[in-house]
Amino acid sequence: MTDPILSVRNLRVVFPHRHGELVPIDDISFDVKKGEIIGFVGESGAGKSMTGAAIIGLIDPPGYIERGEIWLDNERIDQLDVRAANRIRGRRISMVFQDPLTSLNPLRTIGDQLVETILTHLPVNANEAKRKAMAGLEEVDIDPGRFNAYPHEFSGGMRQRVVIALALSAGPELIIADEPTTALDVSVQAQVLDLLKKLCREHGTSVILITHDMGVIAETTDRVAVLYAGRLAEVGNTHELLRRPQHPYTRGLIASTPAVEYGDISTELFQISGTMPRLDALPSGCAFHPRCEQALDYCASHRPELQQDGVACWLYADG
Repeated sequence: MTDPILSVRNLRVVFPHRHGELVPIDDISFDVKKGEIIGFVGESGAGKSMTGAAIIGLIDPPGYIERGEIWLDNERIDQLDVRAANRIRGRRISMVFQDPLTSLNPLRTIGDQLVETILTHLPVNANEAKRKAMAGLEEVDIDPGRFNAYPHEFSGGMRQRVVIALALSAGPELIIADEPTTALDVSVQAQVLDLLKKLCREHGTSVILITHDMGVIAETTDRVAVLYAGRLAEVGNTHELLRRPQHPYTRGLIASTPAVEYGDISTELFQISGTMPRLDALPSGCAFHPRCEQALDYCASHRPELQQDGVACWLYADG
């Protein structure tokens, strides 16, 4: 068995404030295999984007990684200084954000931005960088003749294709895609996801796909990690997890997504009662127990850990 490209161990992220501390990520561990697309899914506030930010080293102060380890291809990257971290960002780990306009400079052509990224990370000259940039545009189905166009001259879907070309331009080992299709209509969303899958398969790049949409998870990922209140609720093979979800929260997410029709899951829309708890008012025990229709008395006082079967729920604990 090959080593994972990314290993996260016991990661805990803390934001101090005047009344104590907020913990958006609390003791999560997972691996990402080479060439794998793993989805991180959950409601807003579950900790999905914060996990991605921690991996790439973009947690805004005063937040910090209190403990845990992040390993990229057997190299620890969570304790790097700014210069060393900058050498990894864009070169070995790239990020695709929800709104491509946050990643593209509106005052510069897309060609200039691609060339700059390539020159920053790869040992090539300007002519080689331009050839590589134009090939990158062609690979994401954008006419290289638009090399000198500005971001505002593209549609939202085409801008996202440009951002994907940017993310792949230096040949990274891992791409973190944070809600990359939320701002797009359904047909363009499908095109972008198909493109991302195709390019990653051809390049052997691993992907962490962050989304709130179980339909996107079903269509795109190999494995899925369900987050709730900063902790992993369930992890498993996408096909198996959608067919036989165990955690009540996972079942609720699937039942509330009409596009997912696996196994015995009803296609009638379902709504999980309540809302995600605030970080400064997390319940004791299992954070999901106030919203869980199957909660036991034990759930209110004891927090479950992720077991070897990939679920953190007292309903499935031995004994």
